[in-house]
Amino acid sequence: MTEETAEYAPDPLSPISRRFVLHWGEMGSRWGVNRTVAQVHALLFLAGRPMDAETIASVLRVARSNVSNSLRELMNLKLVRVSHLMGERRDHFETSRDVWELFRTVVRERKAREFDPTVSLLQELTSDPAFPGEDADARKRMQETLALMTALSSWGEEMLRLEPATLMKVMKLGSRIQKLIRDGSKP
Repeated sequence: MTEETAEYAPDPLSPISRRFVLHWGEMGSRWGVNRTVAQVHALLFLAGRPMDAETIASVLRVARSNVSNSLRELMNLKLVRVSHLMGERRDHFETSRDVWELFRTVVRERKAREFDPTVSLLQELTSDPAFPGEDADARKRMQETLALMTALSSWGEEMLRLEPATLMKVMKLGSRIQKLIRDGSKP
């Protein structure tokens, strides 16, 4: 497809789907991935079916090499997997259609990449024989940080094991408990 024909090619996405894909792309940079990575994921999520890289590039109107790099990154994040279709030689790619599964995957991957290394470092530092010689305030802050991060990690793992309906109930209950505590503390 030439640049000229791409310019006039009909848009295969509805206006609402296009807005979602574009917004997901804008949010990608805030989530630590580039725009195209997030757009590829959004497109696969909305499509709900496997797509080949050429089609993805055509729909998003981005370079095929950019799509390949984006797919590789999404596979590393465990958000996209290769799918083979009968009679097709090209690799196709798909993502989960289940938003809860995607949420769990994102949380687990981000925890493993961003949270767990800090917990490991804090455990290592607080176990170091030289740790008692550190400034008392610094020791206290590191121990408190480790305690909080360990508690959050355990709580998060428990929440991720829950079924979506149960997790929704826990979230709703949590907001009611917060309101009760907040309102109960007023004179």
